[in-house]
Amino acid sequence: MTVSWRSRPKLFRICLLLCATGAVSGLFQLQPLKSNVLQGSDARFNATVQGNWQFMTWTFQEILVLSFFSNGDITSSKEQFSARFCSGGDTSCVEFSIHNVSRNESGPVICIVLGGRSETAQLEVQERGTVNIKGENVTVIQGQQVEFLCVTSAWYPTPTVSWTWNGQAVNSSLYNTSSMADGDTFNSTSVLKFQAESNTTVECRATVQALTNPESSSVFLVVVPKPPDWTVLIAVVLSFGGSALLALLIIGIIFCYKRRKEKQTNYQDEMSKRVRTQSQLSVVNAAGQGVYENTGYVSEDQTSVAPSEHTDSGFWQPIGSNVNEVPVYSIHVANDYDNTVDQSGFRKHRHVTIV
Repeated sequence: MTVSWRSRPKLFRICLLLCATGAVSGLFQLQPLKSNVLQGSDARFNATVQGNWQFMTWTFQEILVLSFFSNGDITSSKEQFSARFCSGGDTSCVEFSIHNVSRNESGPVICIVLGGRSETAQLEVQERGTVNIKGENVTVIQGQQVEFLCVTSAWYPTPTVSWTWNGQAVNSSLYNTSSMADGDTFNSTSVLKFQAESNTTVECRATVQALTNPESSSVFLVVVPKPPDWTVLIAVVLSFGGSALLALLIIGIIFCYKRRKEKQTNYQDEMSKRVRTQSQLSVVNAAGQGVYENTGYVSEDQTSVAPSEHTDSGFWQPIGSNVNEVPVYSIHVANDYDNTVDQSGFRKHRHVTIV
């Protein structure tokens, strides 16, 4: 049975009667003493009474909002508040619920068993915000340092931010988190830095006590093998290349020097030959000026005179003479006395022949 808020005076009179009739025997307990719930969800409190009881009241934010009788009757001020026996119909346990709580409804919840004592619990309404890792999947070289930025927005209270690698918690020394108020909520930034070694799923998590599972955002880190260090190889190649070039340069210089020496030697030999030739010609010319020889000369001891014949060169030569004709390779020098005629009637000719 539900009683409207307008019957409150009657309810108080009942309470006074119950208080006058007797007290609660046994133990009274309220749980939980502190409840953290998310905005928009339900808050629930259990009151356990061992022994006989007749009537209890629930006060929220210092306002009486519900009365519950041991026979199950309820008097509630709003539909937002409700009560019932716990599971199994156990009359020693009553569950009190506040539905669709909002941020401004945080405060104390008081349960009073008439004829007994009261218990107080604290309700805190929290707000879940957003989590986002800036950027998308990242590809880096093995051993390179990477940095990830996680931003949380519109949380209450300040969220707890953590990081994981492939589901494993990251040491808190590798990241730094800072928070600041934004109106009645809080924003946070967290920066994670580490050295990339292998492919990893990086996840940023944010949570408050009211959350069963944290909010998260993740990206995938792709690590490519580190390229080989070409420095040593390049240094070796440059070293050998420089040595080879130097060797080629030296060989080229030696080759050019030899060619030059050969040319100089050939030139000197040629000049020497020319000088020798000129010297020989000079000697021949000098000798030719004082030597005259007439190949057609016949001695006076000859008993007969052979017929003579005038040659094409203008010289007389006896026909059938025993004097052999020698090719002339010499210089012919003729003087005036060559034209003289001896007593035998022959004209004397002198020729110089050099073989």
